[in-house]
Amino acid sequence: MNLTFKPWNRLAWALPIIALLAGCDGGKDANQPQAPKPHAIATYVSAPWEALPSVSDSDLLAGFESWRSACQRLKADPVWGATCAAAVSVPGNAEAVRGFLKERLDVFGLRSADNTPNGLITGYYEPVYPGSLTETATAHVPVYGVPDDLIIVNLESIYPELKGKRLRGRLEGRVLKPYDDAGTLNSQGSTAKPIAWLTNPMDLQFLQIQGSGRIQLAGGRQLRVGYGDQNGYPYRPIGRWLVEQGELKKDDVTMGAISAWAKAHPQRIPELLASNPSYVFFSARPDSNEGPRGSLNVPLTAGYSVAVDRKVIPLGSLLWLSTTKPDGSPISRPVAAQDTGGAITGEVRADLFWGTGDAAGELAGNMKQQGQIWMLWPKGAALPQVPDAPAGT
Repeated sequence: MNLTFKPWNRLAWALPIIALLAGCDGGKDANQPQAPKPHAIATYVSAPWEALPSVSDSDLLAGFESWRSACQRLKADPVWGATCAAAVSVPGNAEAVRGFLKERLDVFGLRSADNTPNGLITGYYEPVYPGSLTETATAHVPVYGVPDDLIIVNLESIYPELKGKRLRGRLEGRVLKPYDDAGTLNSQGSTAKPIAWLTNPMDLQFLQIQGSGRIQLAGGRQLRVGYGDQNGYPYRPIGRWLVEQGELKKDDVTMGAISAWAKAHPQRIPELLASNPSYVFFSARPDSNEGPRGSLNVPLTAGYSVAVDRKVIPLGSLLWLSTTKPDGSPISRPVAAQDTGGAITGEVRADLFWGTGDAAGELAGNMKQQGQIWMLWPKGAALPQVPDAPAGT
């Protein structure tokens, strides 16, 4: 039951791994493209095209195609509609793309609250975990669908000052009570029907952190699952609990370190998981070789789609990113703002989608880099604005 005066749903919840494991909370909201909102204009600094770091032709074309893939969603957008309509006929060569971008778009460097150009660039990915459509001796960890008794109250629909705030719970008589926390759901189960079963409780936790993924079934098929809803509790990083327990040092918190600890202390896994009361319910998604769908409801492109703070950068925007990989090798390329996340806050902040599987997970799990972002914005369009400056990184 959804007690709200307008439709709402969640399409993705993929989040920066290190930030969430070690100490940030949040989730991704699915929203249609929006017109810019009021914001302190100092966040954006006009720059010449020559200020952009050089990119290879292959990166230019890949980033442009990633952005153009969302144009069907943006055709009615007041900012990007006309640019998208013109982009349809741009030939697929670097010279034509560069000419189009310079003709249509202006460059603005993003600045943090202290007017510096550097910010935090993290990464996320789509994991693949072994499992089954039915419970077996080895696959015994349920991946629950959305419970029928979960009620969502959109507070904004009644109290505009509570924009973005929602309550979740279940009815007991005429009273809305908090829904079960993760510890209760893990130990006692849910009224929801499992859509699949995993072999490892830590896989479920990491799947919930990423918000989407694939389950490797016997016979070769991969079942795709995505964020369905959440139990209403704030996310508390399990890495923070391990630090508080003296089990890990804060700088050592990674997916690998947490997995190694869980493998060495299987009897304490329920205690670890209960430290995070948040619990994500999933829905099955159509089989596809495309990337998972982000908040803009278009497939993400590995290496060329990013999650952003939409108070600063509207979904659908074309960005120019300069950062490094965890090994220090440089990254300079256009990327498309196609996803969002509660842990992605601040003027110079992005979460780079690395793709599917273990190799992508290795990159995403170690990605915590300094970087700069430029926004390519349609000429003549008002800059994005929000009432208050973002909280920062």
